[in-house]
Amino acid sequence: MSDFDRTYKKYLGAFNAHLEKFCTSLVCKPQILKDSLVYSLELGGKRVRPVLMSAVADIIGVGSEKVKNFALALELIHTYSLIHDDLPDMDNDDFRRGKPSNHKVFGAGNAILAGDGLLNTAYSLLFDECFRGNEYISAAKCICECAGIHGMIAGQSADLLHEHDASCDEETLEFIYENKTGKLITAAVLVPSILCGGRYYSELKALGKKLGYLFQLTDDILDVEGKFEKLGKSLGKDKKEDKLTGVKVYGLTESKLRVDVVGDDCIKIIDGIDGDTRFLYDFVTFIKTRLG
Repeated sequence: MSDFDRTYKKYLGAFNAHLEKFCTSLVCKPQILKDSLVYSLELGGKRVRPVLMSAVADIIGVGSEKVKNFALALELIHTYSLIHDDLPDMDNDDFRRGKPSNHKVFGAGNAILAGDGLLNTAYSLLFDECFRGNEYISAAKCICECAGIHGMIAGQSADLLHEHDASCDEETLEFIYENKTGKLITAAVLVPSILCGGRYYSELKALGKKLGYLFQLTDDILDVEGKFEKLGKSLGKDKKEDKLTGVKVYGLTESKLRVDVVGDDCIKIIDGIDGDTRFLYDFVTFIKTRLG
């Protein structure tokens, strides 16, 4: 096992323990509401955003313990977005992480409520953090803005709007990438900075945007070349639904070349951050090798 794998496993284990404690203590009625929330939270996954937030917190001197509730809130928001994304009127996907999507188990109505419940619970967690000081208020505000109408929701809206868009507009694609995927990843790296008085704020903001682009571009490629057994979700849907993707705009070959270019851009940004940044360098490779 590599140093990166060991470190990732450490952060993942710590976060999953915190998440399990949250799920166990969650009290809500009727029971189907709790069941639907917990079902999607416990589907697993790599927990990319909480792991990245924890790592950056340690790298810049905040400490991962200080961001654990922000990481939890961010994962709740991400999970809500996946539940809604799988709905029939969105991406209409029957599988998530190799198991039936929330709406296939609990019905579309309950899936909508599960997503709503996760979002509101995330905001409640963030409000609790705000009592700890002004920097916590700013960090909570960052997550809310990245998740809202100037962030992820805007990207999701544009993604729907530009289905069957024959223009293949690069500027629109970049807007979708930056907001739909990039904003929550940006929030993951910015929260530690905000809690540390803005240390490396500009660099981390730029890194979050590039990592989001890299993650979504590899996702677009995997929709063409990936395998269900590895990804745990339906493939070939982007072409079927005529989504505006990197593959549609650039073609498959150029999209793969762009993965290397954007990966190099990430490395250049990390070069400007002092400290033990080996995990960040390896994190870039980790995203790129999803194609391997």
